[in-house]
Amino acid sequence: MPLTYIKAQEPGVDIANWTLPLLLKQNAEKYGQDKVALREKEYGIWQDVSWRQYQERVKYFALGLAALGFKDDDALAIIGDNRPEWVYAELAAQSLKGRPLGIYQDSILTEVAYVIDHSGARFVVAEDQEQTDKVLDMKDKLPNLKKVIYTDAKGMRPYDDPLLIFFPEVEALGRQFETEHPGYYERSVDRLTPEDVALVAYTSGTTGFPKGSLLTHRNMLKMALNLNQVDPKLPDDEFVSFLPLPWIGEQMMSVATALAIGFTVNFPESPETAMHDLYEIGPNVVFSPPRVWEQMSRSVMVKHLDASWFKRFIYRLCMPIGYQMADFHFEKKNPPLAWKLMYRLSYWMLFRALKDRLGFSNIRSASTGGAALGPDVFRFFHACGVNLKQIYGQTEISGISCIHRSGNVDFTSVGQPIPDTEVRIFDPDPEGVGEIVSRSPALFQGYLKNEEATRETIVDGWLHSGDAGYITEGGQLVCIDRIKDLMRLRSGARFSPMFIENKLKFCPYIVECIVLGHERDYLTAMICIDYKNTGKWAEDHRIGYTTYTDLAAKPEVYDLIEREVVRVNRVLPEKARVQKFLLLYKEFDPDDEELTRTRKLRRKFIAQRYAQEIEALYSDAQKVHVESEIRYQDGKVATIKTDLQIRRMKALDQYALEEERKWWQFWKPVH
Repeated sequence: MPLTYIKAQEPGVDIANWTLPLLLKQNAEKYGQDKVALREKEYGIWQDVSWRQYQERVKYFALGLAALGFKDDDALAIIGDNRPEWVYAELAAQSLKGRPLGIYQDSILTEVAYVIDHSGARFVVAEDQEQTDKVLDMKDKLPNLKKVIYTDAKGMRPYDDPLLIFFPEVEALGRQFETEHPGYYERSVDRLTPEDVALVAYTSGTTGFPKGSLLTHRNMLKMALNLNQVDPKLPDDEFVSFLPLPWIGEQMMSVATALAIGFTVNFPESPETAMHDLYEIGPNVVFSPPRVWEQMSRSVMVKHLDASWFKRFIYRLCMPIGYQMADFHFEKKNPPLAWKLMYRLSYWMLFRALKDRLGFSNIRSASTGGAALGPDVFRFFHACGVNLKQIYGQTEISGISCIHRSGNVDFTSVGQPIPDTEVRIFDPDPEGVGEIVSRSPALFQGYLKNEEATRETIVDGWLHSGDAGYITEGGQLVCIDRIKDLMRLRSGARFSPMFIENKLKFCPYIVECIVLGHERDYLTAMICIDYKNTGKWAEDHRIGYTTYTDLAAKPEVYDLIEREVVRVNRVLPEKARVQKFLLLYKEFDPDDEELTRTRKLRRKFIAQRYAQEIEALYSDAQKVHVESEIRYQDGKVATIKTDLQIRRMKALDQYALEEERKWWQFWKPVH
């Protein structure tokens, strides 16, 4: 009989009387100037911010907001890259009993206007000229907007809009306000309760406009400290904040957990330098969505192909040993002494340097969440000696409900509930598969201005996730896919497109793909190549190209991707194998509404936009002519006209094994 209910056994931590600004105040008193709270890289130099300085910046910005007319329950929208000013503004709004919310920095104008208008934000903190322009360009549609506070003055001198004010000017207003209202900030912080709203966290919006989840101080701190019981962080830890702060996962780490535990949060100089800055810091804690781990694994595979013959030899010799050791751990087997010795030697020959290059020399806690990570990527990092764990949760439950325990990592599952969290399977079928529902003290208070969606999501105190899954006999939760994304062939065979997509993306030349086949006779795929890595491969093979569209149309590139599809098909059941594929003329893009800002596929929208291409995949056509508009980052629109080739897969036994027969051929395949 399959399990349908699990609950964590570890004791929770009662922090019912705490709030985030109160924790900041406590840390400032405890650590003062002696410990670094935040660190930001500017002009190539890391700038330290102590806990006392952190508290002072928050205090005077909060008082400045009060001087500008910020009231209880006012919303403060923040848009920009990860910067200390972001968390100053967020905690300042919380200190005044306000409601901070984040907007993704790459959001287009309509998305920015929607979130500001929906939240009722009268104040906006915008990082620089680009983000300020987004708000000003839509100000006619935002009649309640009172002030736009910019944090970077570069390029802002010609602006004379009365809505604008510089971040330090607000702090100066705060210092003046304090002389007129002594003790105002302290009284405001002391009156806060754990049930006050600490954050309006907008969901990714896979099915339309995002919804604003109301999370309290109690929600966020319960989640942070309960997670810490099973995946400990320490006050001396270093963490690099390089993922968008509107994402609940980054809020969980950079704000709630950092304040609760007291570790140092580091902000990279720019998104482009994030990986290099991570290498410089060598963090102890890393939390990233699957796309980051997939990008890292692709980078390693491409660089190994471009290395000297000796380094390639070492890589191909040692990686299979790492994979075998990872499998021993996954299967909870004690490795034989010979394998331990071989892995020890491989560690000094390869994995030690590889971890250092990735910035993982000091890593102790590594986790991924936001979506399912493919098992191949999981095995890759465990082979390298990174104890990567899967986290499962939703924005509505403050980000986390389950995580793997050390020594009990099963890459097919998403782990077990954290303390004070219950998970069960709602309305399971005979195989035990049903909707994943959960409840905990971190459960949100509802959606902003959307009571109907709140009633549909919270039923009798349980959060209905919309995910399909089951619970193993060992008490591990397995998330299969979104219920609405589970598909069936006409034959009745059921398959998870996400599982196949993750296997395809474990390839240095594929950055994104979508698997199709619901109510069809067979599976097909639309694949987006990785322009950088595939372009490098083409140059190495003396294949000329001009643009992404031109490169994706090359027959040699089709042959390259076909070999990867064959690799995946070999490990799939016959009915779940990809029979046809095509290479798209561009990558899926959030600006084109094909992806959410957290890089999740909007399957319904893609099915509508690429209806012509999909129908061609299920016809006898060998190519399809397309004319499509694409939007560039500067807002310009261009029309692409091209022919997309459709590649039909042969039977697997028709493909000759292409691996070279070397003396180490008995090893498992590296990729």
